[in-house]
Amino acid sequence: MAPKRIPEADPQTTLRAGLPDRYLTPEDLIEMFSLPSIETLYTWRKTGVGPPAIRIGKYLRYDPAAVRGWVESNTETAAA
Repeated sequence: MAPKRIPEADPQTTLRAGLPDRYLTPEDLIEMFSLPSIETLYTWRKTGVGPPAIRIGKYLRYDPAAVRGWVESNTETAAA
């Protein structure tokens, strides 16, 4: 009998429910924010517009807490 595989959680659901126990990949952010391509995310990084990334070896990763902070700081509130 094959071992049961646990499906990975949807990144949006994960951020809403609590911080995941892993760093997010660029692909996670593309899916989370429905970006048209990875180039958009790289342009955000190059221009300092997007969430901060860290480099682990040759890979970019995003701290879920930093992504959440970035989202909160860029969320517009309704004018009263």
